[in-house]
Amino acid sequence: MTFKDLGLADSLLAGIDSMGYKTATPVQSQVIQPILAGKDIIASAQTGTGKTAAFLLPIVNKIITEPHDENKINALIIVPTRELAIQIADNMEGLGYFTNVSCIAVYGGGDGNSFTAEKTALTSGCDIVVCTPGRMIAHLNMGYVNLKGLKFLVLDEADRMLDMGFQEDINKIIQHLPAKRQNLLFSATMPEKIRQLARRILHEPVEVNIAISRPPDKIRQGAYVVYEPQKNPLIAHLLKTTPYKNALIFCSRKHTVKQLTRDLKKLKFNVEEIHSDLEQADRENVLS
Repeated sequence: MTFKDLGLADSLLAGIDSMGYKTATPVQSQVIQPILAGKDIIASAQTGTGKTAAFLLPIVNKIITEPHDENKINALIIVPTRELAIQIADNMEGLGYFTNVSCIAVYGGGDGNSFTAEKTALTSGCDIVVCTPGRMIAHLNMGYVNLKGLKFLVLDEADRMLDMGFQEDINKIIQHLPAKRQNLLFSATMPEKIRQLARRILHEPVEVNIAISRPPDKIRQGAYVVYEPQKNPLIAHLLKTTPYKNALIFCSRKHTVKQLTRDLKKLKFNVEEIHSDLEQADRENVLS
């Protein structure tokens, strides 16, 4: 299905075309039209299925084609991490390039200037706010955020947010929202706690389930059963023997990250670490 078949506005189609998108993914084909029709959505879709555009495109389309208050927040997208908030805001910048829809990412870890910029946007109004729960709670506690005109609530990666302990924060945010709104919930998995959340905040939702696709053939997956002291030597061996120049290594604790970094540096690997003890700017520099 093409995006034109979905009935999107020409300005949105121009943004889609500029980003090189040709045809809609399965999740986009199944949720965009129900969202345009005003339905609530509960969708099981993993990262990489195109779900960000699946909710951004119809929300932007409704904002530019239906009456709305430009001085209020029209859509609130709640996500578990600052990285995802930034990613969605970046996607919005591309998809909405030919529209006048405004968007801001609201997340912790920045400096005082970023908090001031967020406060200005939340006070004067912004069409789409992408936020992490804790940062939005911080602004709400200040008393200047007005969410009474909100039309759309999106919970993205809802299962991950609950796993990270954001249930109470999400409940607090919802208490500030108008009862009449459109709700969109996206989650990679659908455990009972997600079902309970959906039953509480969604109204007669359309349910969409996107089958998990298998990895591309070029991806090689493997598992090594080793004792704890053998892990770092094994990683060093794998790095020495791989034909690739770059690698991302994920550890379960920041202590493990630090120890592995030290061990690899002793072996003359060009390695840097990322963890919560570093400032956000330092983490971004490492990735760059």
